[in-house]
Amino acid sequence: MSRKNDDDIRQEFEDAVNMSASEIERWLATKHSQNVGWTYEGEHESVGHQSGRRIVEIKGKRADELTDEDYAHMRKVTGYVHRHLAQGPQHDIEHSRWRYSLMNWGHDPIKEMRARLRRD
Repeated sequence: MSRKNDDDIRQEFEDAVNMSASEIERWLATKHSQNVGWTYEGEHESVGHQSGRRIVEIKGKRADELTDEDYAHMRKVTGYVHRHLAQGPQHDIEHSRWRYSLMNWGHDPIKEMRARLRRD
C-alpha cells in the first residue's frame, strides 16, 4: 500500500473543507458551534471546535510552511468529514447538530447541496 504524498493530502483536505477560513472563524464564534461535539474531561472546548481553529491556521499557511503535524491534522479532518457525511439525518439538515458538528470541522453540507442545485 502506498503512502499518500503531501500534494494528495492537501487536495483531499481542500476538497473536504468547503468553508473559507473567514467562514470558519465566523461560525466558531456562534453558540451553535460551541454547543456541539465531544469534549475531553477537564476541557471546555469540544474536539471539533479545537479542530476548526486549527483548520483556520492551516488554511493561512503556504504549502511550504506546513508541518508534519499539519498534514496529520489534515488527514484527520478529511477522515472525519467523509465518515460523518455518510451518517447524516434525513430531515432538517440545516438546523441539525450533525451539520453544526461538520461545520466545526470546516465542511458545510448545505453549501454542497446548494451548489448541486445550481448545477441542475
